[in-house]
Amino acid sequence: MGIIARRAILWGFAIWCLFPIYWLINMSLKTAVDAVARPPTFLFWPTLTNYVEVLQDPRVSNFLVNSLVIALAATVFGLLIGAPAAYVLARHRFRGDSKIAFWILATRFTPPIAMLIPFFVIFFKLGLLGTHVGLIIAHVGINLAMIVWILRGFFQDLPRDLEEAAFIDGAGRFQAFRKVILPLALPGIAAVGILTFLSSWNEFLFSMVLGGNNVMTVPVGIYAYIGFEQIEWGKLSAAATLMLAPVLVFIMLFQRQLVRGLTLGAVK
Repeated sequence: MGIIARRAILWGFAIWCLFPIYWLINMSLKTAVDAVARPPTFLFWPTLTNYVEVLQDPRVSNFLVNSLVIALAATVFGLLIGAPAAYVLARHRFRGDSKIAFWILATRFTPPIAMLIPFFVIFFKLGLLGTHVGLIIAHVGINLAMIVWILRGFFQDLPRDLEEAAFIDGAGRFQAFRKVILPLALPGIAAVGILTFLSSWNEFLFSMVLGGNNVMTVPVGIYAYIGFEQIEWGKLSAAATLMLAPVLVFIMLFQRQLVRGLTLGAVK
């Protein structure tokens, strides 16, 4: 395959991936009439009315704050729990270690709706429905298997000689983990943290059911523009574009850490 053909395939794939974003921004700049026109209008006079109305909606800032608080907290607590667990599974051998690792992975096999029912019953009895704490716990539970399994691979790629050298110098197991292993695994931890943040930011089902009307995150808040009588396509697209912007900025700022973390250990 020639270089022209490869570039054509890459450009085609890029257009395929970016077209939904283009369509979203295009829809957000249309009036209510142009948004529902059939066939779609590609030549129109753009308007910022949808953005102005969305920004004037006091609910939007609440959606953004709720998502930031929950996603950041879920990422921090997920890493605090998942990193030590991944290190133990990667370095220690004990009876049933492979089964425990498989059980952790098996939580990713389960349909989310099947996990939602136990969460709802437990949170209802504990009074955690419609609270930030409840959603943070749920999001940590959802992403913990991903955190453990990805970090387990990173820790397995690190040579054991580094820990043994730390033990010879008098360091304990926890000191070796904190002062030697964690600094070396920072690219992987950063990559997993970014993936966890994005997963929590985009999560819809658990946030809608467990958060309710008290704690509405970005995906649930955007869904509020879909009514029984009509869908406010302009406001819906404008709100989605505004909520997408922080994520794109976040990825652009940390894309180097993400790529480095995901490719850690790929080349020996």
